[in-house]
Amino acid sequence: MAELSNQLITYVTFAYMAAAVLYLIAAVSGARRIALVGSGLTWLILAVHTTAIILRWVGSYEMGVGHAPFSNLFESLVFFGWTLVLIYLILELRTRMYVVGAYALPLVFATMLYALAQDASIRPLMPALKSNWLIAHVIACFLGYAGFGISAALSLLYLLTGQGRQPSSPRANALDNFIYQTVAIGFIMLTAGIITGAVWANSAWGTYWSWDPKETWSLITWFVYAAMLHSRYMRGWQGTRLAVFSLAGFVCVLFTYFGVNLLLSGLHSYAS
Repeated sequence: MAELSNQLITYVTFAYMAAAVLYLIAAVSGARRIALVGSGLTWLILAVHTTAIILRWVGSYEMGVGHAPFSNLFESLVFFGWTLVLIYLILELRTRMYVVGAYALPLVFATMLYALAQDASIRPLMPALKSNWLIAHVIACFLGYAGFGISAALSLLYLLTGQGRQPSSPRANALDNFIYQTVAIGFIMLTAGIITGAVWANSAWGTYWSWDPKETWSLITWFVYAAMLHSRYMRGWQGTRLAVFSLAGFVCVLFTYFGVNLLLSGLHSYAS
């Protein structure tokens, strides 16, 4: 099961590249049919991606070390890619703005390609990680990261297509609202992730908060997006300023995820 899962993940990665190319061609040419093909392909890939994650989960039990596939950098990257696609496709269903795929799918492909460079072996978990709180914590955090990632893709679309020159146009207003909405979803999920992580930490180590580097940077990221939402509500920030704020926030997300894992040691490190 685990070997088949790894093979599927490899196929999925390059299939996402094909979907990204289709979305890019559609964005440049304005060909809606190509965008629809890209969308259909992405839904199919997501189904295979889901199957690969389930197979890896089952495979870990077959190996006698059964645990949810969130325990190392490879598994977390694969799941992050899955959440990015899920959030994007939900947005696409709501908006039919296929052009966003030209910005979102390259991020998915890059995430999955980086996953292929990691150690894909399945290893036993340390006792503290054997908890259902781990599953709740990781799912909530990565859905939050995915919301922020899609918001960043929308922000790039807003800035690179010059929407700031006509901020009151229907397209600019729509993108602005979607940037805000995806950040709001990401913020809610990150908040849930921090809370479930604190409960898990208390049950595992006897303390809700230990100022581990990942905890600290998660809190910094939370404050950045809280400031963004506050600026939206209280100061009326929108358009270019909101898009730039969203991109800055996603830089914090990337450091929280990659920088902490690769550069700092702590309870959350799984770079090796």
